[in-house]
Amino acid sequence: MTWFIKVGGALVIIAVCTIFIFILMQILPLFRGASVRATGTVPVPAGDYLALGIDEWGQLPFLVERSGKAVFIPVDEGAAAATHDLKLEAGRSIAAAHYDALSHQLMLGLDDGRLLVSEILYSSADRDGRQVIESGIKQVFDLRFGELAAPIVDVAFRDAGSAKLAAAILDVDGARSVRALTLVQPVVLGRKGTVKVGADLDLTPELAGTPVRVLVNASADSVVVATTEGEIFCFAVGEDGFALRQRFAPFADAPTPTIASIDFLLGGVSLVLTGADGRNEIWSLHHPAGEHERRFGRVATLDPLPGGGATWYDASVRNKAFLFGNDHSASLRFATTGHRRWEHKLDGPVAAGVINGKYDRLVLLDQATVEKTSPEKASPDQASPVKASQLRVFALSDPHPESSFATFFGKIWYEGASKPEYTWQSSGGSDDFEPKLSLVPLVVGTLKGTFFALLFAVPIALLAAVYTSEFMRPRFKLYVKPVMELMASLPSVVLGFIAALWLAPLIETRVPTIICAVALVPLVAMGFGWTWARLPVRMRAWLGQGYEFLVFVPILLASVWLAALLGPLLESAICRVPIGDPQAGQTIADFRLWWPYITGSPFEQRNALIVGFVMGFAVIPIIYTISEDSLSGVPKALRSGSLALGASRWQTAFQVVVPTASAGIFSAVMIGLGRAVGETMIMVMATGNTPIMDMNIFSGMRTLSANIAVELPEAPAHSTLFRALFLGAFLLFLMTFAVNTIAELLRQWLREKYKTV
Repeated sequence: MTWFIKVGGALVIIAVCTIFIFILMQILPLFRGASVRATGTVPVPAGDYLALGIDEWGQLPFLVERSGKAVFIPVDEGAAAATHDLKLEAGRSIAAAHYDALSHQLMLGLDDGRLLVSEILYSSADRDGRQVIESGIKQVFDLRFGELAAPIVDVAFRDAGSAKLAAAILDVDGARSVRALTLVQPVVLGRKGTVKVGADLDLTPELAGTPVRVLVNASADSVVVATTEGEIFCFAVGEDGFALRQRFAPFADAPTPTIASIDFLLGGVSLVLTGADGRNEIWSLHHPAGEHERRFGRVATLDPLPGGGATWYDASVRNKAFLFGNDHSASLRFATTGHRRWEHKLDGPVAAGVINGKYDRLVLLDQATVEKTSPEKASPDQASPVKASQLRVFALSDPHPESSFATFFGKIWYEGASKPEYTWQSSGGSDDFEPKLSLVPLVVGTLKGTFFALLFAVPIALLAAVYTSEFMRPRFKLYVKPVMELMASLPSVVLGFIAALWLAPLIETRVPTIICAVALVPLVAMGFGWTWARLPVRMRAWLGQGYEFLVFVPILLASVWLAALLGPLLESAICRVPIGDPQAGQTIADFRLWWPYITGSPFEQRNALIVGFVMGFAVIPIIYTISEDSLSGVPKALRSGSLALGASRWQTAFQVVVPTASAGIFSAVMIGLGRAVGETMIMVMATGNTPIMDMNIFSGMRTLSANIAVELPEAPAHSTLFRALFLGAFLLFLMTFAVNTIAELLRQWLREKYKTV
């Protein structure tokens, strides 16, 4: 048997360590950086290229040539090379070009002031038993900015479905002008008609400086213009056309306040800016304090880009990552956390760079000057420098770019928020939604639920154990203790169901009554005890020792009935909230309205008060049973000696028995604490399951265990959410391990201090 116990104990330790290692292996990838590996280069035909784009799979990038051609260059065997004519008029050329990878739209600004929008079409075909990526181009519309045939310097276009907006910077006789077009596309019988110009507006009079860059946001309702003087102007579409919403200078404090680059992140809410000195900042739309209109504000300052400002940029369509660089370096960064995922020093000028849709490949357009010798000239001294282009291809492995220690435990300023916050929101309703995975609200929710559960359970369970062990007649104990232990057999899902559907609606309108009962019942109990102890001995002896509860129970019920009467009176006298016209002085008595009115904290039907009652009900049997066993295990000689020396039963219980059994009582409380920390179903059903951070007793919470139970079945395997849930499990593991270790040390100390042998 000794060996059996040893082997069993060793197996338990091995099992716990194995679970620990398994969880740890699941969460370690969250804190690894990106892995970027060069896979080769692909030669590019000679030409003057203005834009670079790539397909979702990263197999068939394309280049836009100034003369009006799109050249598709395969980087893998599973793609087909092609050259497509962009159908420009004779003698015309492209002055500006941009590709929107999210909508697959190619925007071309021509040298005669026209905007040509085409759609890049990618498809997968089966050829000779292998999949081949094929390309195509479909022209969407062709419109003109204004009446003058002025060259376009920069162009932007967004199609938000019902709203379409285009903007461009035109060079009119050496002076730059900013024009914006609102576009209309009628739909007849489900078929889209021809795109037409709704309004053609000149934004130049509102500008101060020379415009160099124009952007249109994702919802197609605002235009952003940057100038050579380092200022940014934001125009919003209104009923009367465009109105200047905001004007700011992001690098006003820099020695050179020039804006080197400005572009949108995925979602069109945040701007990525670089200054002439390489300074990199993120500006995002948010609600400043006291304002109802969203404005751009600096939300993050990232490490400077080596070599100065960015000359090319591309945003990921999968997350908030972006790739940018200049002739000296290329850098992949994640905007929300501000981390550099990868940075590479370049050995030649790079004109453009892109990230594919699957976020697993990077492609750079390298325009290096190399020494080439013609076949007719074999002599090395006859070699001449030639500007040759090539595509440098990199394999990217970065499965968790949004993960960092700050993501899970720090304050992050997410898009749309007014300030940095601890936020857990793992899913949303749009493709550009950014998951928010702070575990701090879940830890706070776990501690909050545990605190209120133990606040309710510990006094009741310990006092009940003391009364059962020291004051109750043994005959009654034979019935009371089994009934208390039977409470532990109730499934937590049943308790959660009762709490959510019966107890929460019942207590919602009776909070003042609960407050009166919590205050009145203990006072009545203490008053009864004080009075009973001062009654004549003959009267107390007549009832018999251990039968005092027969007198106390009616008094207890009467105190509960009195609390039920006082609750509405308390609510009517104190909990009054003004309604209607403030000057009329009309008020209503409702605690649910009064609590938010006085404290500013919400009042929810499913809250910590409900958790305290129901989870306390689940924890009480555990604490009671172990505590009562510890108290009953105290030698009778100690009780007899204390009573023989003249101590009362109360003094004997709390000055002799309880200290002697303190080690066991402490273990009972710690086991109850572990039960409360790990509780799942009650927390899911009775709390509203909302990840908020406060200790308001009338608001809900979300705990680590409940979060794992709710979200793990829906989390994609090995995704960031999947591993973040394992990180939550790891925190629970550490919390319980720490609590149990401390509890064991204190238990041993108490046991040594109050040992009787």
